[in-house]
Amino acid sequence: MEFLAAGLGLVILLLAGDALVRGAVNLSLRVGVPALIVSLTIVAFGTSAPELLISVSAIEDGVPGLALGNVVGSNMANVLLVLGLPALIAGLDTSNCETRRSYLTMIGATLLFIGICFSGEINWVHGLILLAVLAVTLGDQAREALAHRRGSDDGVIDEDLEGADPSMPWWKISVFLVLGLIGLPLGAEILVDASTTIARDFGVSETVIGLTLVAIGTSLPELATTVMAALRRQADVAIGNVIGSNIFNLLGIIGVASLFGSIPVDRQFLDFDLWVMLGASVILAPFVFSRRINLTRPMGVAFTLVYGGYLWLVVQS
Repeated sequence: MEFLAAGLGLVILLLAGDALVRGAVNLSLRVGVPALIVSLTIVAFGTSAPELLISVSAIEDGVPGLALGNVVGSNMANVLLVLGLPALIAGLDTSNCETRRSYLTMIGATLLFIGICFSGEINWVHGLILLAVLAVTLGDQAREALAHRRGSDDGVIDEDLEGADPSMPWWKISVFLVLGLIGLPLGAEILVDASTTIARDFGVSETVIGLTLVAIGTSLPELATTVMAALRRQADVAIGNVIGSNIFNLLGIIGVASLFGSIPVDRQFLDFDLWVMLGASVILAPFVFSRRINLTRPMGVAFTLVYGGYLWLVVQS
């Protein structure tokens, strides 16, 4: 039954990911906002919902290590797996993606998060700091989106997004967004619950579960969304989704979760996992700042192999 439940959760995730991408891209066309901005906000928040649900539940259940492992592991999976697999399947042309500003925000959030972790625990004061930074970040993105809309002609943008329908009615856009935002956390919850039960039956520790199985499970919404975006040749949605989701994970997910209880930071995170997370973020720099380097299939293979190596090291430790 657990394996059947895991399969059901995966199907829901894939369908919801496709619905969210369709809704977000067409919303950007209707309101005159670039798809990148939408993916950094609506899509990123929707695909981060599973991490929020899992992290808050972990704090309330007295297993804060799982909450921290979930976020740290998810951020690594977002870069190495969520971008690696779509690149392996279809490749991602990142030459025209304007993600430099949001990428630097992600790096800043990562460094702030690591600095807080070295205090030994993440408490409610740290949580308020993280949430305040998130509020400033969202405000800046909203200002940028409004400025772009004012600068466009009649609210129409000149982006040619494959599969988009500028005449799609508002009710249909709303249905796609609602189905995506509801289906993603629902599918992830079903899948993670089933997978966690299976893992515990094999005697795997909760820390390892958080860094691996739960992290992968809660990253599946990002993976589903990014695969669909890659197949539709919407690299801006794919990259924006990952960057936005990582920002939400570090600032929003941990920020909210720490309000429900302090999160002690295990030495393993300080010595190894946090630095792997930072390294995974840094290796995106060439694809963000160079117009000549794309996420090709060989790059996708490399990303995926690096992530597989990390999983092997965690399981063996």
